[in-house]
Amino acid sequence: MNFFLETLKVIVLLVYYLLESLVFLVVPKRKKNVSGEIVLITGAGSGIGRLLAVKFASLGATLVLWDINQEGLNYTVRLAKENGAGRVHSYICDCSKRQDVYRVADQVKKEVGDVSILINNAGIVIGKRFLDSPDSLVEKTMEVNTMAHFWTYKAFLPAMIAANHGHLVSIASSAGLCGVSQLSDYCASKFAAVGFAESIDMEMRTLRKTGVKTTIVCPYVINTGMFDGVKAKWPRVLPLLDADYVAEKIITAVRQNQEMLLIPRILYVLCFLKSFLSVKATVLLLDYFGSLEIMNPFKGRPKKE
Repeated sequence: MNFFLETLKVIVLLVYYLLESLVFLVVPKRKKNVSGEIVLITGAGSGIGRLLAVKFASLGATLVLWDINQEGLNYTVRLAKENGAGRVHSYICDCSKRQDVYRVADQVKKEVGDVSILINNAGIVIGKRFLDSPDSLVEKTMEVNTMAHFWTYKAFLPAMIAANHGHLVSIASSAGLCGVSQLSDYCASKFAAVGFAESIDMEMRTLRKTGVKTTIVCPYVINTGMFDGVKAKWPRVLPLLDADYVAEKIITAVRQNQEMLLIPRILYVLCFLKSFLSVKATVLLLDYFGSLEIMNPFKGRPKKE
């Protein structure tokens, strides 16, 4: 009897959730107010991190900006203030070093308060074939793109749990959903980031901490300079993404408590196909979209940036 009732409950809720998802495709969710929230953004000295800082500033959030680049950080602070930021705090932090993350996190908690929206955005890419990737850079990729998430969560999640209020945002990548040639370390780090964020989300649900939300962002290649040189084979179907557009989509996803954001939308279809197609069929599609050799012309961001 218990089996029957529980099975019936699951079926009813499953149908309800599917219908709910269909409704939200047509009727947008209400956006939550982030004014007064303390938003910490790693890698805020350039790219998506900088754009997110500017957009959160215009929404009245208190900003805590981390980066390893002082010059880039200063410029982001200036832009944020020009866009209406009331309180902006910037800190030099090497997210690849656990003790540095903990030290700066303690400083933030003392000087600003408990972070309520944590955006793990800092990331690096080597862009070389696996056997050509120096060990030190492989380790650095994992430390920045993955392990830093562990340390920032350890530092700021306890306060969110205590208040049952907060939002964890992981800026991952479509490379965290599918393997790509010449991105072995990057894919590994982003797969790990996605798995880690999903796991913490499950923990929050089992702890009944429904006020602590999670958003995982998996965009295709963005034109921030990080993947300079990379080109889209079919730009009308799977284009390189405009950074401002991506930042706006991330802000909307956070404000609507969207758990998973894939950009562009065609990625949802491709991920669905990958879930049941044979490996040969998947490789055929990857080749068609140019993903097998997408990194061949890769140059990356100039060293001065």
